[in-house]
Amino acid sequence: MQQFFYFYFIKDDNRNAHRNKRSKIINNIADDIENEKNDETIIKDESLTIEHKDLLKIFWRMQFYQISWNYERMQNLCYCYSIIPVLKKLYKTKEKLSEALKRHMEYFNTHQFTVPIILGLNAAMEEALVKEEKINGEAITGIKIALMGPLAGLGDPIFWGIFRPMIAAIGAGIGLSGSLLGPLIFFVVINSVRLIMRYYGLMIPYYKGINMIASMKEILPKIMKTVAVLAYVVMGGLVAKWTIINVPIKLYSYSTDSKMVVVTAQQQLDTIMPNLLPLILTFLIYWLLKRKVPAIFCIIGLMILGIVGYNLGFLGLAS
Repeated sequence: MQQFFYFYFIKDDNRNAHRNKRSKIINNIADDIENEKNDETIIKDESLTIEHKDLLKIFWRMQFYQISWNYERMQNLCYCYSIIPVLKKLYKTKEKLSEALKRHMEYFNTHQFTVPIILGLNAAMEEALVKEEKINGEAITGIKIALMGPLAGLGDPIFWGIFRPMIAAIGAGIGLSGSLLGPLIFFVVINSVRLIMRYYGLMIPYYKGINMIASMKEILPKIMKTVAVLAYVVMGGLVAKWTIINVPIKLYSYSTDSKMVVVTAQQQLDTIMPNLLPLILTFLIYWLLKRKVPAIFCIIGLMILGIVGYNLGFLGLAS
């Protein structure tokens, strides 16, 4: 005890100096702890930033889009499966991740070539939500609901109504000669368009964000008009080439140079205008479709007309 008090009182003269030194040490430790916290915050912010490789994971998952389509919520499983890599990176807790997954399990359905646009926007919005910017989960769901209808209405006529039939017609025209180049062209072109749409349709909306919607409103009508005019020209030429109607009914005959020449109704029609009947038939089918007659009825009707016409003699094989 004497040694203890002796030691204590001996050091008592330098007590203030030691306290100051201790305070400096404590302050330095506190500064180090604060710096470590700041470093952790910086690291955390970096970990919550979506990188190009994360978007590529979405891109590769989209190659299996539509594989889990269902009649209850359409493409919700496909959409949620595609965006999962981003959600796993942004949400570190089970509760937050579950909440995000439920948000993307709602009803969803749009054209599969335009769905990357919504995925890119949603990825950017999820990142903004995690970084506590002025956005919430309702806005993320709202942008999906707002865009899936218009983008479906855009993708169906352009890709399914114009582009795919046009490429298929060109490929089939080449394939009629027995060349394998026809189906190969169709396969390469349609898949090239699919990959380009899914890659740039994902990347551009993510980096541009909501601003892309305004750009789309300006450029898309021009693209649709250009593609439509091109499709009309190509399909019009293919109608004249493929739609063959031969009317072998004999109208009259005459002899020349000791030879009997028989003139058919088809020959007379060709002198008036070549491919007149195919043109009339095309406009007839177009008129029926505009009157809401199902396409399958038109196909069956043409098949019956061909069979009956050939057997009754007012239609024949092309010469």
